[in-house]
Formats: sequence, C-alpha cells, structure tokens
Amino acid sequence: MKARIFVVEDNDNLREAVVSYLELENYEVEDFCDLESARRRLWAASPDLLILDVMLPDGNGFHFAREVRRRKMEAPIIFLTAKGEESDRITGFEVGGDDYLVKPFSMKELVLRVTAVLKRLRPASGPEAGKGDGSVPEAGEAAPAGTENKALEQFILQHVATGRTTVPAAIIEIDTESHRLRHGPWNEGKTATQSLQETQLTPAEWEVCLHLSRHPGQVFSREQLLNACFGYLADGYERTIDTHIKNIRQKLGNRGWIETVRGYGYRFAGTPLPASAGSANAEEDSRRENKGSEDV
Repeated sequence: MKARIFVVEDNDNLREAVVSYLELENYEVEDFCDLESARRRLWAASPDLLILDVMLPDGNGFHFAREVRRRKMEAPIIFLTAKGEESDRITGFEVGGDDYLVKPFSMKELVLRVTAVLKRLRPASGPEAGKGDGSVPEAGEAAPAGTENKALEQFILQHVATGRTTVPAAIIEIDTESHRLRHGPWNEGKTATQSLQETQLTPAEWEVCLHLSRHPGQVFSREQLLNACFGYLADGYERTIDTHIKNIRQKLGNRGWIETVRGYGYRFAGTPLPASAGSANAEEDSRRENKGSEDV
C-alpha cells in the first residue's frame, strides 16, 4: 500500500501546495487545518508520517506531539514552523519529532525530507520501495516460522563503576526487521530474554542508536552522525544529535550504553553478544514457553 501522510497546517495555500507535491510523488495524503480535526482522525487511523505545523489556531504542535507520543504512536513527525532558533529545533526533537523544516522552504526539500524519514522508518518504505509494487511493508512483520531471525543483534554492557556505585551489567536486543529494541539486566547469560523490557524509540533515535551499535567503540562526531543517520548536514542542526543521545540514554535507563568522548563525540560502549549465548537464551525462552503450555 502507499505510504499515508497526514498534513496539519492552517495556512490554506501552503497546505494545498504540500498536499499537491506529495500526491505527485504517489503518497496518499490527508490534510487538516487544525488540531481538533487532526486529533479525531489520528486516533482512528495512524498514518505512516505526520507533517505538523507548530503554531496552529487551536493549539501548539509541540504539545500535540507529546500527546501523540504518550499514546505510543510511532509515526515519525516532521515539524513546519517559522521559528528557526536552535532552542525551538531542540524542543521539537525532545518532544519526539524526527525532522524540522523552517518556513519558507522549497517543496523539493520537503519531499526529500519526507522520503528520507520514511526510509529511516522502514528500510523498504516509500512509494517506490517495499515489495516491488509501491507498497509499504507492515511494521513488525515477523520472519516465517522455523527460520532464524538474522536481524536480531544483541549487546552486553559489563559492570560499570560510577563513583562509589557499580551499575549492573545489562543487555540490549535490537531487532532490525521488526524495529524493536529490548533491554534489561544481564546475569552472565542466565537471564532469559523474556524478562527484557521493550523500549519505544522515535525513528530518528532508532537510526542514531543503530548506527552507533553497529560500530562498537568507534567515536563519531555530531557532524558524522548527522550525515550518516539522516543524510544531510545543516548549520545549527548538529546539536540536535545531543538531544537524540539524551533521549536514548534515558530510555535505556542511563546505564552508560552511549559514552561521551569530550571534544570528539559519542561512542557505543556495548559489546556484541556471541551467537552461542544468544541461542542459549532463545532455547531457555522456548523451554519456559513449552513448560507453561504443559502446565495449562
């Protein structure tokens, strides 16, 4: 199916132009002039992408984005606004936004940003990708039964001493196929993955976390992360990486998964978990599930 985009903008001329350009790119578009109408539709049908003006007649787009994220809606958000200060951009990313366009902007740039965000959301997303017929693959689509999940990546973080305390060892599981991340304590391979807690990352946070985890120990500057994760460099946007890192750290329990290298950038502190250890956890999960079935 075509990627579905909701556009919330109170300027009629701008909204109509955005809709026209996106439809020319073969996206399915629904548009709204205020938050109330957008809210009613959004709670009924989640889009693949939300393009949201910040200053609307019946509310603030940043506040609405917080409401969307509280409802665990994962659709990426691109903000449109006349406010281009760094503090405003950072606020947009802190509330769960994935990109930020300052008015006036070119429609070509908007389309490029839309395409980039959808590609980050799903590797085969967008009107010309997916299953070869312009469709968007379903999120969380599982591998066929009996096949190995080669998209599952596991990392452990050894005991970390912070002052007088020691942060217990931890594990994270990153499933690049279903876009799921789980984390929890690690007890020398004895902890079943059933006990891990799933954490929701925005598409932008997911991309930063994934890039760092695929290069353990390597230091990346803000500029390198911005270019590698989002495909562009723009003056004043480097600090948004700090916001994404802060959000990721909080969602992973501030255990030290991502380290700051002063004067250089950031690096991933986890260590890839050997496949044998991951298989042992999977077998333990399976045994527990089978035992639970027998007890019923």
